[in-house]
Amino acid sequence: MVTGKGPVSKGQLLQHLGPRLERDVLLVTDSHAAYPAFAHEAGISHEAVNTSAGEKRSGALHIQNVNAYHSRMRTWLLPFRGIASRYLSHYFGWRWALDSQRISSADVFLRAALGRFNT
Repeated sequence: MVTGKGPVSKGQLLQHLGPRLERDVLLVTDSHAAYPAFAHEAGISHEAVNTSAGEKRSGALHIQNVNAYHSRMRTWLLPFRGIASRYLSHYFGWRWALDSQRISSADVFLRAALGRFNT
């Protein structure tokens, strides 16, 4: 989900994340105020990990996968020296293809970039 710059809001979460979550999901987040408000309005369970207090987990719950992905994405974007926010979802798609090893060669990469993945 790419919602734009700055902190995420309850409205953005309702618009972008709400339709993608099942009602029986447990949303595990950091302690940003938008998450419990979103979870309450969306009718889903929510558990916060207090990262500002140095917590990395709450029992078996943690947010380290998201934090690790965010770190890898930021590092990967550095050589681009800034990108337009409106294209951020394209960069996430590119990163997803690389992380999941869907791009196995220069030829596959070129076909994917040209939109001819299956030819």
